[in-house]
Amino acid sequence: MINEIKRLESLARTLDMDADERTILLEQVTAYSQRFLDDIPGEPTYSSNDSREIYESPLTEEGINIDQALTLLKNNVDRSGINTTSGRFLGCIPGGGLFPSALGDYLAAVSNRYAGHVFASPGAVQIENMLLQWMASAVGYPETALGNLTSGGSTANLLAIVAARDAYGVEGAKLDRSVVYFTEHVHHSVDKALHMAGLSRCIRHEVAVDDNYRMDAKKLEMAIVSDQMAGLKPWLIVASAGTTNTGSVDPLPEIASIAAAHDLWFHADGAYGAFFVLCPEGRTALGGLVSSDSLVLDPHKTLFLPYGSGAVLVKDGSKLYASQNWEAAYMQDIPDNLEEVSPADLSFELTKHFRGLRLWLPLKLYGLAPLRAALSEKIHLARYFHDRIRQTNGFEAGPAPDLSIVTYRYRPPRGDVDEFNLRLVKAIQEEGRVFVSSTRVNGRIILRAAIVSFRTHLDEIEETLDALKRNARHLIEKDH
Repeated sequence: MINEIKRLESLARTLDMDADERTILLEQVTAYSQRFLDDIPGEPTYSSNDSREIYESPLTEEGINIDQALTLLKNNVDRSGINTTSGRFLGCIPGGGLFPSALGDYLAAVSNRYAGHVFASPGAVQIENMLLQWMASAVGYPETALGNLTSGGSTANLLAIVAARDAYGVEGAKLDRSVVYFTEHVHHSVDKALHMAGLSRCIRHEVAVDDNYRMDAKKLEMAIVSDQMAGLKPWLIVASAGTTNTGSVDPLPEIASIAAAHDLWFHADGAYGAFFVLCPEGRTALGGLVSSDSLVLDPHKTLFLPYGSGAVLVKDGSKLYASQNWEAAYMQDIPDNLEEVSPADLSFELTKHFRGLRLWLPLKLYGLAPLRAALSEKIHLARYFHDRIRQTNGFEAGPAPDLSIVTYRYRPPRGDVDEFNLRLVKAIQEEGRVFVSSTRVNGRIILRAAIVSFRTHLDEIEETLDALKRNARHLIEKDH
């Protein structure tokens, strides 16, 4: 048996690289990363390249060298599909990640600190808790607030809804009479969260929106009163602090007043928009956010981090703790810490990597000023885009943007308007330089410009406007 153990040890020890081996890998990966970042301005935002080569290089008993691995990555991942790192990517909300965030992920992975419990890594937990306290302070939440750094808005919405469910005791026979209120523009992760939280039987009341796609507060209150008179139990309002679909911000102060008057939990989904409170223009649009009972914010959206960075805050943190705190026999040796709350007590996620380092490092290196400036810039670019598209022949603009998403469409002189706009999006995407997207509002195809990337500046907006005009003109000429 000793001989077999020694044989296995010899092979297993290859996993623990020495300094020379690590240096070779680091140099090659760093050089590859530098080339990737340097090439972003000239690379397309979309490519339909086939990536089947991944399947043609299966996992084997013997490994390959780093050059071969990076070639596979370059040809099949980094040159295929949409390039969200480009400043000309205006199709969806998350953009390219800040470089120091990648370094934070690297350091977190190398040290592999367990950030789920303060006993395991006090410093890691303190960094994550400090980040959450900073977020809470930014939106005006009190010191009683607690939160969790999550993988994104979907998990964050689920945690908030579970906390609300438990606080209101929505279970059993109560489910069929309990009512949730939101608009047609609520993110679909909210509906998913209701299902995963065992609330599928709850009544979903879709509240009408106004001409700016914002929840109609008067219609909300009328619906609540009507449902109460019918013997139902309203308990949750989900408002949007910047919808993914149109960028609209629901009337948060009015909703907060209605929720307080009728004793409902007021949850604000600010995954896209909440961090705009860091700049003056955003604070104006997001007044009333402080009155919510819970809030979702995604650093991988408007703090420009890589994917996998979300956050949830609950104003009365004891309610989040009560819904998520659990004990296990194998953790009996871990002492209680009355001064620091552990992330594992505020989420169903137990095996938790040190997610906070990808946010803490860029905030420490840059400071807040460049982030505030970038957020203000995106709002001003959206207003500029809206003005320009409104003045361009053939185009019609949607409502003035609340934050940094603009809705618009082209109205051709003849033919089906929806079909033309779908063709316009496809033509621009196939061209590859600029990426825009479409959605459906009130049964109509609407185009979207999501101006969120920290690499999107005036030049990229001008190029997008030029691509829209040029491709619309080509389609008109083709139709004639």
